[in-house]
Amino acid sequence: MASIPLPTPANPLRIGTRASPLALAQAHLAAAALTKAHGLDPAALEIVPMTATGDRIQDRALAEVGGKALWTRELDAALDAGDIDIAVHSLKDVETLRDPRFVLGAMLERADPRDRLVVRDGLDAATIADLPHGAKLGTSSPRRAAQVRRLRPDLVTPLLRGNVQTRLAKLEAGEVDATLLAAAGLDRLEMYTIGRAQPIGLLLPAASQGAIGIECRNDDAATFGLLRAIDHAPTHRAVAAERALLAALGGDCRSPVAAHAHWRDDGTLRLDAEIYSDDGAEHVAGHATITGERDAEALAHRLLAEAPDAVRRLFMA
Repeated sequence: MASIPLPTPANPLRIGTRASPLALAQAHLAAAALTKAHGLDPAALEIVPMTATGDRIQDRALAEVGGKALWTRELDAALDAGDIDIAVHSLKDVETLRDPRFVLGAMLERADPRDRLVVRDGLDAATIADLPHGAKLGTSSPRRAAQVRRLRPDLVTPLLRGNVQTRLAKLEAGEVDATLLAAAGLDRLEMYTIGRAQPIGLLLPAASQGAIGIECRNDDAATFGLLRAIDHAPTHRAVAAERALLAALGGDCRSPVAAHAHWRDDGTLRLDAEIYSDDGAEHVAGHATITGERDAEALAHRLLAEAPDAVRRLFMA
């Protein structure tokens, strides 16, 4: 087999990323993995940050202004034009059905997939059950809003957009009493003591939460070969199952859905999933052992068949 041509300081691998602090931290994780796997000079990797449309629009829900494509549009254009060689994504924010011009060459090992509850100063609450009656829990996630309102119908879930730092600043300013943030993102920003992790059995995570995906052009065999060396196969298989379930559900950014695949001690992969009505009052849950994408698709079809109308109408788009 021919050797893979390695990037050099004179011809660096250009790593595209959103310009937010969390996205940059994830790009540096990808760069570190490539450097270690291939023994590269760090100068052979160049991080290219860019501002995504989704980062510029902060006053409206994502579904109202273009969905998850707002996080990938600029990176996709740069990758297609050859201005960057790879794009690093938080996979939770990437559309389920991707442009065939791009290929997901690697996923890094998944971090903590749980949500953390973060509350304003002066409020002592370790779980959602501890929040005071009528408290405002801000979120931009239909999943989190539905889960919270299912657990606590008295809580209010106003829209809270922005990167981690922005949302924490709004919390500190008293705009909301609490919010939920991904544990993986907080850890990558070295905010290890912020918030309290919520059990997965209480708040099933979003599909792909905690996973970093790295894409390249579909016709770039050399770069794909570089990425294959840093792919974490157990994470890739688990997250692929979650994304296959999303695709089969046919939902969009307005569809409250949670999915988490994890490896059991016996070596099998279990996928848990839940779909909700907008207000969380109705939902359906299920699980399946996954040996391939068809098992995830079958679980999606079973959930839709069992779902009440208030849930089903939010899917099958």
